[in-house]
Amino acid sequence: MNDRMRPLNVLIVEDEALLAMELESLVADAGHRVVGWATSSREARRLVDTLDADIAFVDVHLTDGPTGVDVAQYIAARKCSMVVFLTANPKRLPENFAGAVGVIAKPFTMNGLTAALAYLQEGVLTPPPVLGLPVGFTLSPDYQSSWSRP
Repeated sequence: MNDRMRPLNVLIVEDEALLAMELESLVADAGHRVVGWATSSREARRLVDTLDADIAFVDVHLTDGPTGVDVAQYIAARKCSMVVFLTANPKRLPENFAGAVGVIAKPFTMNGLTAALAYLQEGVLTPPPVLGLPVGFTLSPDYQSSWSRP
């Protein structure tokens, strides 16, 4: 398999077990693999330091409070993964999205997440993505300038 089409390694940072399991299933159904799952900022940092993930889906609220933004900043500082927020509270994100690629608002649909994964796969492996921006996916200001199509 060429690198352009290889599956993504995905880290899930989500404290709601049912949602994390659903997300894990959707990621696998889309042909990608979940390499880890964290429920708190401490667990997320440990996994970020030990796993190889292309994408980290990060919720804003974790078991230790609204620490998802801190997790995103930690990941961005290490330049080891791209962060995508999955949150019901997109307005709580800082203006620069804490270095994240973008945000998918909860509740999301299976089709929306599958389209976002295809878009992100192109963005990770052969940026910028050729696919159009999926419905329900909002790019951060930094990525809007480099990934948006005219």
